[in-house]
Amino acid sequence: MTGPLQGLRVLELGQVLAGPFAGAIFADLGAEVIKLERPDGGDDARRMGPAFGGEDADALIFHVFNRGKQSVTLDLKSADGLAAFERLAASADIFVHNLRPGVPQALGIDGPALCARHSRLVYCEISAFGHTGPMALQPGYEPMIQAFSGLSATNGGPDDPPMRSGASLCDQGTGMWAVIGALALLQRRQHTGRGGIVSASLLETALVWNGQKADALVNEGRQPERHRSGHPGFAPYEAFDTLDAPLLICCGNDRLFAKLAQALGQPGWATDERFATNRARLANKAVLFGLLNPLLLSRPRADWLAVLEAAGVPCAPIHSLPQALAHPQVRALGLLQPVPGDTGQTPLSLTALPLSIDGLRPAHRSRAPALGAHNVQHGLPAGHNRFNPGDKP
Repeated sequence: MTGPLQGLRVLELGQVLAGPFAGAIFADLGAEVIKLERPDGGDDARRMGPAFGGEDADALIFHVFNRGKQSVTLDLKSADGLAAFERLAASADIFVHNLRPGVPQALGIDGPALCARHSRLVYCEISAFGHTGPMALQPGYEPMIQAFSGLSATNGGPDDPPMRSGASLCDQGTGMWAVIGALALLQRRQHTGRGGIVSASLLETALVWNGQKADALVNEGRQPERHRSGHPGFAPYEAFDTLDAPLLICCGNDRLFAKLAQALGQPGWATDERFATNRARLANKAVLFGLLNPLLLSRPRADWLAVLEAAGVPCAPIHSLPQALAHPQVRALGLLQPVPGDTGQTPLSLTALPLSIDGLRPAHRSRAPALGAHNVQHGLPAGHNRFNPGDKP
């Protein structure tokens, strides 16, 4: 499978996560992705954690976000490095970076300057706080943005302290938005012959992920309620304890609640004026849950799953990660895929893109590259392929 983006060339000057994730999406979809790295160590993610696959090897997280790419080392602070960058940019369709704000301008590779020299180039810049505003030049990381945006304050339950989401929602989401914007400008280029500049940031992504709560606050004056697993607009729509393990029940309309009531042996709940409609259930949630909780505690989760699934009531066990990965449904989707490599390398399987095209999931093409492994291929002096801990990246 060659991928729908075969023939596109992407330059990625990315560090750690947001920029590299955008590059990984392009690579998985078939584009040629050339990762530009510092000669003195490259992407910091190479050393974010223990070596994977042998002494002095790169960290696993580097493999996760840099599969399928080429690596070219450039010293952009040198005239030769900048000249080499210009040659690569002239042949590229897309350039994506998450450099610290101010650095592209200092190097002369900011969006307006680079696009003036290469009019067909689609330029994608990723920042922490956005391309404009009083904090535009400040750097930031995932937990900072989750805290700053209000996202941490809406996670968890009403008595919990603010907490970070376990996933890097802002970093990976911003990489995804950068790809969406780049593909939109490629489509526009078909008609105009010109590229353009895409700006995405972790803060904007966080605010969009929290958009429902922000929009309710702005339009209705409602401060967001905190629900560990529930939803402010539906009831019952959250996790409940059973005799042995928690079970999530989601009644997103009155028809589903009627099915739940029937399955629980309480058909009268569906016509009780306190519970007959979703708005009535929200108003009488404490009463409803006072009846529901002891009933669900009377039997093991497996029993309730069998009963509710048979009745057509949406429900799910709350899995640990090992339980989720072992589930037949997850296995059937084939999301975890082996990454091709030499027979002597440590086997590696990584999560693939969460989409299929014409029934096929884009496959991993190759492992993450060694530092500077593709310099010669692109007409540059051979690069370093190991990091000396004495170097100062």
